[in-house]
Amino acid sequence: MTRFIVLDSTPLGLLFQKSGIAQAESCRMWAKGRMASGVRLIVPEIIHYEIRRELLRLGMTESLNLLERFVRAEPDRFRVLTSTDLALAAELWAEARKRGMPTADMKALDIDVILAAQVRNIGMPLSEIVVATSNARHLVQFVPAEQWGSA
Repeated sequence: MTRFIVLDSTPLGLLFQKSGIAQAESCRMWAKGRMASGVRLIVPEIIHYEIRRELLRLGMTESLNLLERFVRAEPDRFRVLTSTDLALAAELWAEARKRGMPTADMKALDIDVILAAQVRNIGMPLSEIVVATSNARHLVQFVPAEQWGSA
């Protein structure tokens, strides 16, 4: 049973789009429904970084304020990136390349493996966690992941 949904960048970003955008409205309804059913939403710091930098670039101050309130609305919603996460991410990155299944360009930061490492290090059974994403293909080799509307 999924008790925790870890938000990847697409669903997290959609939550803070302006009103009237159909996909954003759908994502907000999905998130509210999941929370109403008792599922806890988790925002890893690496994904927070990815969304925050874009909101800053676009000058979307109101969305940025909403993001910050959201990640701090519940205890433990925001998951800090640790050196343990980065060490595991390096291992996952190397293993994926050895298997011929890289998740990003050789020189890229590869946020997917950092996200996967943060999920693995949450300290809960993976059977209780799913990553809500727009592209599960890269993540499923490391952690449970589904299209955000299905998670």
